[in-house]
Amino acid sequence: MNAALATSAPRPEAARVLEVQDISKAYGPNPVLSSVSLSVCAGEFSVLLGPNGAGKTTLFNLITALFYPDSGWVKIHGFETARQPVSALGRVGVVFQQPTLDLSLTGRQNLLFHADLHGIPYALAYPRMMEEAERLSIAPRLNEKAAHLNGGHRRRLELIRALLHRPSVLLLDEPTAGLDMDTRTLLVRHIRSLCERENTAVLWATHLLEEVAGADNITVLHQGRTVFTGTEPAMLKHTEQSNLAAAFTHLTPKKKNS
Repeated sequence: MNAALATSAPRPEAARVLEVQDISKAYGPNPVLSSVSLSVCAGEFSVLLGPNGAGKTTLFNLITALFYPDSGWVKIHGFETARQPVSALGRVGVVFQQPTLDLSLTGRQNLLFHADLHGIPYALAYPRMMEEAERLSIAPRLNEKAAHLNGGHRRRLELIRALLHRPSVLLLDEPTAGLDMDTRTLLVRHIRSLCERENTAVLWATHLLEEVAGADNITVLHQGRTVFTGTEPAMLKHTEQSNLAAAFTHLTPKKKNS
């Protein structure tokens, strides 16, 4: 069986919070994404799975309107990001792959500064900040400068920051890259709980297969193209493989040396 695009049954249109339709992007003569589509529903943990260099970060940059696609569109809650960016992105929280904290500020100052940008008064921002900090076991470190925190603690701060304005859509680009297993497990468990507790729509980009659960909706991205969408059981059936690692390798073959 070839690795042509396979999809499971379409989901109800009304349930889709994030929609990406036929997105293409090139930098000069080099195509990075070609007709990529995906969608995420409220309360869903959706995985964007692809090897390094597949185009995941470029797709996140387009979804968050840091750049605009050459063709196709992105809609969040029905608002197109290129035409109505404020309405589309106002309820989105993002954790980018590259760290974005101000290392000269304390954790608390980083979080309250972000809350101020969103117009969240201190009376609301402080209890939200402390609630998330307690859940992520970082509350005792909030008064330390970000420069003095390790990678795992900085990542937890970035996640708290992304959650302060109570987003309905949460985008995370390789959020556990470089972290130890305990921190990775903590973050994955916390994000999944948000889907169940807050009905948050999550798009989690990763190349780590152990972060995928059987019921997740998976979009496999390879060399800038969508090569599969569906659940893990559907992926195994489509590729005629016995486990996720074998199915992923089947869908994302490495280029042969010429």
